[in-house]
Amino acid sequence: MTSIERLNAWFDAAKSVAVAASGGVDSTTLAIIGHRRLGRACQVFHSVSPAVPPTASARLQEIAIREGWFYEVVDTGEFDDPAYMANPFNRCFHCKKNLYGTLASRVDRVLLSGTNLDDLRDYRPGLIAADRHAVRHPYVEVEMDKSAVRALALALGYPDLSELPAAPCLSSRVETGIPIEPKALELIDAVERHVTNQIDSDTVRCRVRREGLVVELDEPSLESMEEEG
Repeated sequence: MTSIERLNAWFDAAKSVAVAASGGVDSTTLAIIGHRRLGRACQVFHSVSPAVPPTASARLQEIAIREGWFYEVVDTGEFDDPAYMANPFNRCFHCKKNLYGTLASRVDRVLLSGTNLDDLRDYRPGLIAADRHAVRHPYVEVEMDKSAVRALALALGYPDLSELPAAPCLSSRVETGIPIEPKALELIDAVERHVTNQIDSDTVRCRVRREGLVVELDEPSLESMEEEG
């Protein structure tokens, strides 16, 4: 069976689902195939906060309109959670705790995430919060890794989405233990967009560290700058 066939069978068995979509390739692709299979039995939620890049929200909004999703934008309240704002090592747990808790209070559906097999190799405290709310991970259950998800996005007619670089939330740019500040996240996003526009880099990361701001570029961009220099 192809990836599409396996996922279609998975959605047929689940019957009624809610997808938490961030605007990245994994969850967005999951929302696309889920809604195409189940229609309004697949509801898509997008959480907005200062940690979510506006470009991700805009991308998701465009796809929601194109696909005709049963779609809702929500504020899941992590920026009202002192445990999240303190930016501990397990910050993602507190983020997902608020996300899935909010969604569980709004719908009586199976909650889904875009977690894939490759994600299980990393430290993912958000998965602990997912377990507490019985969140299911279709890609894991049908044994799909990141490359398979990208191939799926391409097969569904979204080549740009399939090539989208990994895009963790803006809070991930802040060194552990430095409190999360919305204004700092706005600055991070502005710096990344400015640098990307100036040098047309695939991946730009602006990080807040104790010694100050650090801008990281992907290797091809660095090599290109060295050649020009």
